Amino acid sequence: MIGTRGLSQKKLFLLDMDGTIYLDNILFDKSLEFLEALKNSGGKYVFLTNNSSKSVQDYIVKLTHLGIHVDESNFLTSSQATSIYLTQYYKNKKIYVLGTESFKKELEHNNIWVTDRYDQAVNCLVVGFDTELTFNKLVDACQLLNNGVDFIATNMDLVCPTSHGFIPDCGSICNMLATATGRQPTFIGKPNPLMVELAIKNSDFSKDETIVLGDRLYTDIACGINAGVTTGVVLTGETKIGDLDNTNYKPDFVFENIKEVYNNLNFANPVFPLQ
Repeated sequence: MIGTRGLSQKKLFLLDMDGTIYLDNILFDKSLEFLEALKNSGGKYVFLTNNSSKSVQDYIVKLTHLGIHVDESNFLTSSQATSIYLTQYYKNKKIYVLGTESFKKELEHNNIWVTDRYDQAVNCLVVGFDTELTFNKLVDACQLLNNGVDFIATNMDLVCPTSHGFIPDCGSICNMLATATGRQPTFIGKPNPLMVELAIKNSDFSKDETIVLGDRLYTDIACGINAGVTTGVVLTGETKIGDLDNTNYKPDFVFENIKEVYNNLNFANPVFPLQ
């Protein structure tokens, strides 16, 4: 475990968004101050989100509206990671996308051959966090999986936090398909270390200067562990304090909220690593 001073030396913060920085359209207390202080100190924040319902441009609009200064360099999403994976392994192959229009457009922007209609020529089914889900999409997906096409999913998150509670995320959609067909997907987003590795590669910082901060143990914290970087969990999303006793994904730090992270980096109200 590292000490408090070790945390203050972190420069590249790889942040989850939903349940970590904000909930729906409401920023958590001190989120803006934390991000501004990090930037002013010579550090950088990159949002590593498994939420594939929105494109990077959608997120830029949302976060700008919330008062957060961002551009494309501040994001690495499961949609982007999936695009990289599909470009590498399914170039010029026909992909059925069970996802939002925004997700499909992001894949098309990266020259991926996308369809949302059942076709025997489809080579791969890609499932995202589909907030526009219909039963017909599920039927198409089951038929494709029963035909033996490859099964890819953007992320394994079971739920997405909202101001009115949790709602089903991509992992829950995949569980429905797995129950119906017996097929399991390959997940591209967190906890796959790909997004962390890309973020570090695209930065001027080292692994030792990097921390993954999020609200889920089995995605955010597992991703950081898999990538070999420091991790911190906040208790404003899916993870509750009791979950820490029964997990294989032990974070280096535990924070009540982003305000506590901000205070710690300003050497006030120090937070000590999980023992």
